[in-house]
Amino acid sequence: MRFIKVVQLSAIHVAVALTLLPIDSTLNRIMISELAIPASLVALMIAVPYFLSPMQMWIGSLSERWPLWGWRRSPYIVIGLLCCAGGAAIAPQAAFAIHEGVWWGIPLGFLAFGAWGMGFNFATVSYLSLATDLSGPGQRTRVVGIMWFTLIVSMIIGGIAFARSIEPYSHERLIVSFEQMSLLALVIGVAGVIGLEPRHEGNGGSEPRMGWRQTWRFVGDNPHAKQFFVYLIVLLIGILGQDVLLEPYAADIFAVSPANTTRYTSMWGGALLIGLLVTNRLSARFGVKGAAGIGAVVAATGLSLIVAAGLTHRVELLIPGLVVFGFGSGIATAANLALMLDMTIAGQVGVFIGAWGVADALARLGGTLLSGVVRDVVMYGLGSRLAGYVVVFAIEIALLLWSVWMLRRIQSEQFQARALQTSEVIGLAGQTQGA
Repeated sequence: MRFIKVVQLSAIHVAVALTLLPIDSTLNRIMISELAIPASLVALMIAVPYFLSPMQMWIGSLSERWPLWGWRRSPYIVIGLLCCAGGAAIAPQAAFAIHEGVWWGIPLGFLAFGAWGMGFNFATVSYLSLATDLSGPGQRTRVVGIMWFTLIVSMIIGGIAFARSIEPYSHERLIVSFEQMSLLALVIGVAGVIGLEPRHEGNGGSEPRMGWRQTWRFVGDNPHAKQFFVYLIVLLIGILGQDVLLEPYAADIFAVSPANTTRYTSMWGGALLIGLLVTNRLSARFGVKGAAGIGAVVAATGLSLIVAAGLTHRVELLIPGLVVFGFGSGIATAANLALMLDMTIAGQVGVFIGAWGVADALARLGGTLLSGVVRDVVMYGLGSRLAGYVVVFAIEIALLLWSVWMLRRIQSEQFQARALQTSEVIGLAGQTQGA
């Protein structure tokens, strides 16, 4: 696979992430801490994209069966980019409308996050399927490494630039910064799409055409696929459950300013980048599964330091905790994404990438609801803000350690053998029905 193609894939990956960066690193903190919007409502809006996640399997199957204008993935990527950019651009206006109590504030908020979620589901399954299409099995660790290296460098730069763009802070500056970031993401993403995918003749592929029920059966009848699906959910809730809370945690417990909490995202991203860089060596020595397990244990250690910082009221432990957590998350992310791309079969790449995308989205949904709802319930029940955060982080630590135990049962070779068998059965059934 040519290096320029990997760079273009990375550009699409970066574009989708840039639309999420200001929401994930700044807006959630402002909504909870500055605007006093209940964390449960914020978590529910952020979770809207993940309620839509089952559509990823449909999108993956649709792109296999119905290319548009000769391209299987590119049109769906562009649709996703447009929705992501549009949703992100209006998100801060919705937040301020909710704070002001206008009747259309909450509906606009759900519309913004819903549009972003539609775009995320369209773009993610499409560009990961395209990455699998364009790369061979021996190239995927390299492709994943370059994609994530580019992503994290861009996120660090983007995080610093966004933090500076909102200083001195004002509602107007925040809105303009969101719009500028959304436009930049759209330009980068479209530039990545141009010329990336070869054009196919005809309107469909030669693989068996599965309906909605057959698509779910194709994945659900494979016990190894189900094991991997559950494993991904458990692991990713453990890693992603803190997304909504780390910035408010720093603000509520340590009184850190909005600009500094955004910079913390860049510190975490730098550690994540280092984790990505060492994953190839860890995979060569311990295997992809071994590297994934190491990443989960290191991430759990980082969360433990973050909890210790709050319990001891020592802010000097917070940044080391973020760094260790980011380092472990980088290893776990790269190793598990490479494993995810291996857990596919030719001709049905989109279906399985869609299934793993559903697992990822359900994990984000579970992690978001866990963080928002549990934090509020514990905080109001015990009358302690610190207790709400600590309980959430402790649950995440337990899930990460559980995922290490589950990982031992994942066998990609057995998965692929069963998937090929199921694909042949469905193909024969389709031919019989068509006869």
